[in-house]
Amino acid sequence: MTPLRARLFAAAVLVGQLFVLAAQSPDRSAETGDRSLLVGVALRAVAPLASAVAAARDSVASVGEAFRTRGRLGEENERLRTELRELRRDRLRLGALELESGELARGLDYAQARGLELRAARVAYLDRRSWLRTLILDAGAAGARRDQVVLTELGVVGRVIAASGRWAKVQLVTDRAAAVGAHLVGARRQGVARGTGPRELELDLVPRQVPVAVGDEVLTAGIDGVYPRGLPVGIVTAVEAGSEMFHRIRVRPHVDFGELGVVYLLESAAVPRPPAGGGADDGD
Repeated sequence: MTPLRARLFAAAVLVGQLFVLAAQSPDRSAETGDRSLLVGVALRAVAPLASAVAAARDSVASVGEAFRTRGRLGEENERLRTELRELRRDRLRLGALELESGELARGLDYAQARGLELRAARVAYLDRRSWLRTLILDAGAAGARRDQVVLTELGVVGRVIAASGRWAKVQLVTDRAAAVGAHLVGARRQGVARGTGPRELELDLVPRQVPVAVGDEVLTAGIDGVYPRGLPVGIVTAVEAGSEMFHRIRVRPHVDFGELGVVYLLESAAVPRPPAGGGADDGD
């Protein structure tokens, strides 16, 4: 309804109401019954009109209130969405801090039990696609040095092959170019562990006459000039005939390289105790 029509409509209603009031004023014609007839006609004519005006006014007021309520609800929903996003981010941050604190606590316990001096470093990038298995570390302000050993509380990760400032590139033990002097605990023999894939090593140079069992523990032997003796490497998963002279021994690393978040740089190590189950290697 246009403003002009609204004004005309209101004027008509006002005139009608004035007519009703005038008709209700006392006069002598009331004695003849003419007044009651006039009032009745006026009421029947004006009352529906007044009711329609009142209904239209209430409808307009309801629509306006609905729009205001909708606006308030929209603002409230957006505020709640923002709070929910913040709570989710806080939950993720707390979860990450909890995992990291757990890793640091386990590393500290491991270092104390083994007589090692370790320094935590964060994994910035892990290359799992190419045959060169490497990762990039944020070693902090102290940085890292070439050939520094990297490990977790589960076992050996690899060694630093390049360092610049706070960043260090690490060659994983699963890299095909990597080689680790290894010690078979059960067989009390030494060999060389080489990377063959993302989750496997092969232990070479173990003579076929040496009995090797699946489940045998493999530790670092301390003969390669990089890794100190006695660090966990992995466990034997298969023993096959590799050649006429040597076994082909498959080893699964203890470390899950796909789950690395915090690792440790080995600063120094105490002289290790002989591995359980044997001392010096037989025949060496």
